[in-house]
Amino acid sequence: MTSSLATVVFVLLFITSCAGNFEEVFTDIKTEASTGSQEKAITNLVKRILTGQDSELIRIKIDPQYATHTLLKTANGSLEVSSSNAVDAAYGFNYYLKYFCKKHISWAGDNLGELPRPLPPIKTVLKLKSGVKFRYYQNVCTYSYSFVWWNWARWEREIDWMVLNGINLPLAFTGQEMIWDRIYKSLGCSDQDMNNHFTGPAYLAWGRMGNVKGIGGPLSNSWKEQQLVLQHQILTRMRSLGMIPVLPAFAGHIPQCITKIFPKANYSVLAPWSKFNCTYSCTYLLDPNDPLFRKIGAMFISEQMKEYNGTNHIYNSDVFNEMTPKSSDVEYLASTSYAVYKAMVSTDPKAIWLMQGWLFYHASWFWKDEQIKALLTAVPTGRMIILDLFAESYPLYKTTNSFYGQPFIWCMLHNFGGNLGFYGKIDHLNRDPMEAYNSDNSSMIGIGITPEGINQNYLVYELMLEIGYSLQSVDIGDWVNKFVERRYGIYNEHAAAAWQIFANTVLNDTELGKPSSKVLIRGPICKRPSLSIAGLPRWYVVNSQLAAWDHFMQALRGLPDSETVRYDLVDITRQILVDIHRLLYYNILEAFGHDKAYSLSRLQHFGDMMMDLFDDLNRILSTNPHFTLESWIHKAKSAASTKQEADLFEMNARQQITLWGENGEILDYADKHWSTLVSNYYKPRWRLFISFLVDALKKGKEFNHKKFQQQVFANVEKPFVSDRMSDDAVTSSTEDPFHVAEEIYEKWRYLLPSSKNQNYHLTKNLQEARRKRFKAIL
Repeated sequence: MTSSLATVVFVLLFITSCAGNFEEVFTDIKTEASTGSQEKAITNLVKRILTGQDSELIRIKIDPQYATHTLLKTANGSLEVSSSNAVDAAYGFNYYLKYFCKKHISWAGDNLGELPRPLPPIKTVLKLKSGVKFRYYQNVCTYSYSFVWWNWARWEREIDWMVLNGINLPLAFTGQEMIWDRIYKSLGCSDQDMNNHFTGPAYLAWGRMGNVKGIGGPLSNSWKEQQLVLQHQILTRMRSLGMIPVLPAFAGHIPQCITKIFPKANYSVLAPWSKFNCTYSCTYLLDPNDPLFRKIGAMFISEQMKEYNGTNHIYNSDVFNEMTPKSSDVEYLASTSYAVYKAMVSTDPKAIWLMQGWLFYHASWFWKDEQIKALLTAVPTGRMIILDLFAESYPLYKTTNSFYGQPFIWCMLHNFGGNLGFYGKIDHLNRDPMEAYNSDNSSMIGIGITPEGINQNYLVYELMLEIGYSLQSVDIGDWVNKFVERRYGIYNEHAAAAWQIFANTVLNDTELGKPSSKVLIRGPICKRPSLSIAGLPRWYVVNSQLAAWDHFMQALRGLPDSETVRYDLVDITRQILVDIHRLLYYNILEAFGHDKAYSLSRLQHFGDMMMDLFDDLNRILSTNPHFTLESWIHKAKSAASTKQEADLFEMNARQQITLWGENGEILDYADKHWSTLVSNYYKPRWRLFISFLVDALKKGKEFNHKKFQQQVFANVEKPFVSDRMSDDAVTSSTEDPFHVAEEIYEKWRYLLPSSKNQNYHLTKNLQEARRKRFKAIL
């Protein structure tokens, strides 16, 4: 028997002996914060959330005796929250704010203000119980798509939001580049070596996973130092609130210099990733079975423990994220997995490996039953936690026998690239987590939300977090009404009707899997134009959204001028205009394809309408800083320490949301519906596209797709990335969003069909009548 095979056999025997006992392992996974420090931390949180003297009306008690339930009661004009830990206490406090005080806290904008007086009474003591041990948050990509430019003030708000929503297992990846810098330099790498290795800030997520190297760099020492300071603040706050931060671990991805310093080490050069050539891809992966792997892995965890004053024992490592292993041999996969685990426990004997299950979905052609089983069962049961990352669409626990006994967390991925666009799977969220937990031989220990980007679809995420915390289904109609009431502070029947329509249509894809194209969610408005179309969404009738628009615009007369109303006003108008753009696009393609005598005039007419729509979309987006390119660029430049670095960071920020790579390798993956991006990037692309179509019709030629791609890249896309924004650019316009939204509604609503059963397509008679109406409006 070979030594590696003996290792595998030993491991499998060990697994068999301790199967089903992973709950014992988790007894070590607990907060180190005392009850007193947790009480202080949550009291300070309450003071940050509430205004004036309202915080004095909230009493928090942290005591182990409340281990099974969080208790809420009102007495003597105060709210008393009793729990065994700060996370559950914060969830209880937020529950009272939402369901008794009609208050709402979200990623972007709150409905708070003063609490009602006297405080709304709780008639009988309210008991809240969590249905699962862990509530996980974040995707490794979220750090680049959403968090990359954040300062401490924004992180503080995010941590408050986490704990108020019951999250107790957050990823904590900030600042790790300084740790890696120390380790690799101690092994002999130079400053230039590290400059070649580290990506720019906007690409760190994929540099950490070994997908790319160097792109968007170099990464300055000032950035690394600043991020390390930020990580200290993040960890201190998370730990004080009783959370269990998940730290990174070594996954084998190394800078090229290590291969020269240790020429006898066993490593492989990975294949190019996602259309990149080897300038920025073809990274180096150290074989986990090489002794150097354990050495570097142990150094990294040891340095983190020293830097961060200890550890909470859970570490994330993704060795084969969107990368194919060099062999499908089960012995190789098992020994690789065990070696990664051993590198962790060699320094932290209580270490637990947390791994994204994305690889099993992304490369399902490679990861068959025996390969998955070999990778998972080589680690002692309970010492690995799998994130069933995309469970709302592709629940992998069903096809892996509950991950062959390893504990898993049922996660909602939902969002890719931080794109905007209404979407959800409400019925699945209201059923599937409970089904997973109660399935035969289930090893489910938690729920999670794992979006690649945030600041979108607030209703869907709040619903997921509530259902996930209690592990109980809800009455969706009643829940939506209460959500609307607390989001706006009052009940408005038209606002409720609007969101009921959204919740039953665009936010409720009941089909298995996911839409065939992201274009069906965020619209073709963000894609480079072509004659190829993705069709219409199948999970809802697009025209049904017009009734929701009607209701919301009627609701405005009775809604307060609050952050949440202003945000939703822009968001809903954005959603409808993006849908109208789809309508205009398909009419343009129809006019071009028919080659009739009237085709040219129709194409030009709908082209003119589209250009006008871009102006209106840009105008409404510019009224809210959460929907502007200026906000994104301003944050990027503010994170820099020099003018040169500010220019580099702006390039990072612009390129990530457009070309992604220098040559459009992942074109428009991280697109956004943001003002200025709409006017200076999307609109010029479509204007050029329409001019190509007009020219082709006039000259009786075919559309020259290759020439269009060359020109749009050279004349629009590349110049946009190279452009630089003025330092005094404002992050939002001074126009009143209520006024702008009403003007847009009056202008566009009557150009569209009214019946929800009509096809989202202009008939010839309607075209003529509405053409006159459109000209009159102009």
